[in-house]
Formats: sequence, C-alpha cells, structure tokens
Amino acid sequence: MKPLTATVRLQFHSDFTLDHAVPLVPYFAQLGISHVYASPILKARAGSRHGYDVVDPTRVNPELGGEAALERLVAALRQHGMGLILDTVSNHMAVGGADNPWWQSLLAWGRRSPYAEFFDIQWHSSDPLLAGQLLLPFLGSDYGLALKNGELPLQFDKHQGLLQVAHYEHRFPICPIDYGWILALSPDPALQALAEHFTALEASATPLADALPLQAELARLVHEGADLESALVAFDSRSENGFKRLHLLLERQTYRLASWRTAADDINWRRFFDINELGGLRVERAVVFEATHAKLFELIERGLVDGLRIDHIDGLADPRGYCRKLRRRVESLLARRPLNAALEHFPIYVEKILGANEHLHRDWLTDGTTGYEFMNQVSLLQHDPAGEAPLTELWANVTERPDFPEEVRLARHLVLNASLAGDCESVAQALLQVARNDLMTRDLTLGAIRRALQALVAHYPVYRTYFNACGRPAQDEAFFQQALANARHDLSEADWPLLEQLEQWLGGHAWRQLPPGRARKQLRHACVRFQQLTAPSAAKAVEDTAFYRSARLLSRNDVGFEAERFSAPLEA
Repeated sequence: MKPLTATVRLQFHSDFTLDHAVPLVPYFAQLGISHVYASPILKARAGSRHGYDVVDPTRVNPELGGEAALERLVAALRQHGMGLILDTVSNHMAVGGADNPWWQSLLAWGRRSPYAEFFDIQWHSSDPLLAGQLLLPFLGSDYGLALKNGELPLQFDKHQGLLQVAHYEHRFPICPIDYGWILALSPDPALQALAEHFTALEASATPLADALPLQAELARLVHEGADLESALVAFDSRSENGFKRLHLLLERQTYRLASWRTAADDINWRRFFDINELGGLRVERAVVFEATHAKLFELIERGLVDGLRIDHIDGLADPRGYCRKLRRRVESLLARRPLNAALEHFPIYVEKILGANEHLHRDWLTDGTTGYEFMNQVSLLQHDPAGEAPLTELWANVTERPDFPEEVRLARHLVLNASLAGDCESVAQALLQVARNDLMTRDLTLGAIRRALQALVAHYPVYRTYFNACGRPAQDEAFFQQALANARHDLSEADWPLLEQLEQWLGGHAWRQLPPGRARKQLRHACVRFQQLTAPSAAKAVEDTAFYRSARLLSRNDVGFEAERFSAPLEA
C-alpha cells in the first residue's frame, strides 16, 4: 500500500454510494491520490446526507451499499495500492425519531436499560419535574396543548408488539410494565389476562428479557383479532377522561415530554452543541467504547480501513484518554490484518480547532489534526497586508460594530444565556455542589458562581483545555490564566474571589489528591462539565454568530481561522 501522501474526500449518501466510487478509483490513482478519505459509513438516520447522525454503529450503512459494497470499494483501491481513511463519530449518536434502538431502549426502560449509561444524562436534577426523568424537548408545541389537541396518540406497533406515543416522526415507547394498565381497559379476556403478566414485570429480576415473549404474545393476539383498539381509545386525550389517563401514563415514564423551546434552559443530557437530535455518548466508559467501536475494529482487523479521522474530539470527557486507548486497541489489531493490507503504522487524526499559539498535545498519540490551522496559514498568506487598514476603517465606519474579539465575547455571553443556557447552568450547579462540600466555600451562592463562570468562559482563548486527575497541564496553563485575567473586566471586584476559587477548582488542585468519595467525584464531574462547555460555546459564538456579525473580510471567516488576523508574512 502506498504511504499516505494525498487524500480525496468523498461524501457518501444514498445518491452516491460506495459502489458509485469504485469506477472513480483509477482516476484518483492517476491524480496521485494515495487514500480515499470517506465520510462516516456506519448506519445513519434514513436519508442522511452526511452520516454524522449514526443510529446503529454496529452496521455499515445499507443505504451506502452495506458491507459488501465497502469490500468492493476496498478491493478496487487495493488494485492501485491505495488505502481508505474513515471519518467516525465517537461523541454522539442520532436520537429522537424511532430509529436508534439504544435510545428507544433507554426511553422504554429508563435506568433498567443496558444503554442507560451509554448516554450522557444527569439523572439527578434540582427540578422536581425532572427527578429521575429524561427531558425530551421534541414537541412542536407546549406539552399541555399537544395533549389537548390529540397530537400524542397512543399507538400499537403490530410488528414489534410495542405500545408507544407518536408525535410526527417521533415514537416514545411506553414501559412494558405499564402495558398492564392499558390492556386492563380492553373488554377482551385474553388481553386482560395478559395484562396481569405485564404488571408482574415490576417484580421480575429480568424484566427486559421477560417482556419480549409477552410482547410477541400481544402481537399474536392482536393479529388474531383481540380488541386492543378499545383500550387505545380510552387514552384519546381529546376527551376529558382520555386526557387524564394519557397524562398519568406519560407521567409514569422515565422521560418527560416537552416543547422544543425548553431545551435551551432545561436540558439534562449532553447534546452535540445545541442540536436536540444528537445525543452525547459516554465513550469514557469501557462498555460504551467497545460497543460503539466494535464494527470499526472489525473493519480495521480485516484490512478494510487504513486510518481514522475522529470527529469533534473536544466533546469527549477525556480526549487524551480516549485517543490513547484507541491507539492501543488499533495497534493490537495490526498484526492480524491480511498481508495485502499490512501496515506499519495506522494513522489517527482528530478534528480539532487549535487557537493562536496552541499545539496538539503530543501525549494523545495521534498523528495530528485535520488541518484547520494549515488552511488558516495558507489564507493569511493570500491576503495583502496593505488592505487591512482601509477595510477595517470601512467596516467600522459603515457598521459601527466592535472589533472581532469583542464580537466573540458578546456572542459567548449570548449563547451562554440562550441556546446553551441549560448546559451552562449544569456546570454552575456542579460547581455549587463542590462549594457545598467545604466549610470555607459553602457560603458561595449559585448566582455568584454563575456570573464568574460565564465571565471565564466568555474570555476563553481556545476551544477547551484538558484538565486531568493531576490538574491543569502546563501546556494549557497560559490559556486558563489569560481567560482568568480578562474575566475580571466583566465582573465587579466583589466577584473576583470567585474567580480565584474557580482557578483552584478547575484544575488548580489535582482531584486525585482528594480522598476517594463523593467530594472527589463531584469535583471531577464539575471539571469535565466545564471543559465540555467551553468548546460548544466557542463554536456557537465564533462560527455561528461572530462570523455572521463581522464581515471586514469574509474570506477570513472560516472554521479554525483567526478572523482578527488579516494577513501574515512569509516565514522561514
């Protein structure tokens, strides 16, 4: 196989499958391409045009031709000595809808589900309405209105034997334990008898396994004409009694249905930025890591994948730990690959935006980033420095907008109080719990913590830093201190002591120095949540807001670019 020298990016979807790429391989070879760089190919949401909304990481996407098509593409590449680098998503999966079996299991069974710990959920909420429940902000209107208008009908899936509430494309499964209450309202004796078995699942040691034959029996009875419809009609929320019954049924579930508008403030699970349909995964857990990567490891071992690009590495709880673990697992597979796909080194690249004077941590054991910083440098060389002063003056005079760094600061405050308000509040609440664990800090209030936190995040000069059990790495210290110093300008002197306390909590003192227990766990949780907040706040503020408000030179407004810099001289 050729060494990695040049790639061509191919975006696969239902209209451009893996088989469509096969006849293009000879042309790519003539161009000097060494590797095809493929968009995600694991099973994504139906009709996905990008593949980052994976619903089943255990399968190659059938819309792209499935595993057989992948084998045909790789065979064509091998004929020209070429390889395949695969884009993959470790941070999140597609949720909502009805097509992610892990998510649907979580909704049906709550913390009983084997996938309850796969998703990054905060089950313990200070809001009584969310105690032990998962907020589902997928409704097109307020919950009460949707219920009143009959927009949440109780339905039966005859193929799977599932009872579920529907709302447009979404399907919210009812816990099988509650089937008993529903079936008891049917006049059919067979369904009434089955209802008792469903109710008995509450006391079962293996309710998930025991529910499967009961659901199959329910499907059989309905197929043979059992009267389930009468029971479903009893939950028609357009009637007074149906309204009460359906609401009580939904209140018993492990989730709380809510308007999409509630997500910004009340969300209690991590998303990809502020997208409700992409739920964060806890790949730092061994079982989640193995389950989400099993198919990738199989493809690597079989010699079908020759490199990885990891999407949104900054969303993970522990990017360093993840990358090192991934490297170890991949290296262990190389000796098992076929001879025609032998590799001395397996490249792993991370999608990471580096700030000014920031360098990728070497101890991650990766081969580099996907190149935003390189494109930034190329762009700087393409602009004449003589144009900076007149364009800056023109933009300022015409718009009276602030300079770009100030636009970013204002935008960060905006997103922290709007689309990411719930995420910010989650970090503030976590820090409050840390404060309560020490007599010297327990008088610190949530309001003061919130103000100091927002000021610190608003001035963060990089997307995130990487605290660990030993504290803040020396490589990150300058960035944290820069944010700390600038945050003082946003706060009154009365809040400055809060910043000093944040400096200690957020990596100033290693959490491993604390004795094992609740306080240590809560400090670690607060540090992780803080770092998972700075990256999306930067992306939403810079890429999604400031770039659209500051147009001094649009060619400098691109992902990973330092838009405040206009040009750069050639350097040796």
